Amino acid sequence: MAYAKASIGTANYAVAIKAGHHELKADEGSALGGQDVGPAPYELLASALAACTAITLRMYAERKQWPLQGVQVAIHFKKEVAQSSIERLLTLQGPLSDEQRQRLADIAERTPVTLTLKSGIQILTQLV
Repeated sequence: MAYAKASIGTANYAVAIKAGHHELKADEGSALGGQDVGPAPYELLASALAACTAITLRMYAERKQWPLQGVQVAIHFKKEVAQSSIERLLTLQGPLSDEQRQRLADIAERTPVTLTLKSGIQILTQLV
């Protein structure tokens, strides 16, 4: 189970995050009144998808013993009024066949974070 906790004081809009045993920061850019001391929330969301994609492709290639030497994942999140969208660009390095490259692109469509985002998720909020 994943766990994260965020807290904010009076400094606009710096947030201290504890994710597992890691400490992170988030903030808004100066255009929104923040100090830009960390990624904005949507950048963190895009980062989660990019990281999950890269990890999943590396794991799959290792299991298949394919010569994948590197993966770069670029995520572009577009927040729209009616429909938001995510564009994912994959760069696969190594002497892979066209079939292997296509299979890795197919696997990217089924990473855990991808499936969660595609299906939506229920959020239950409680006041404590």
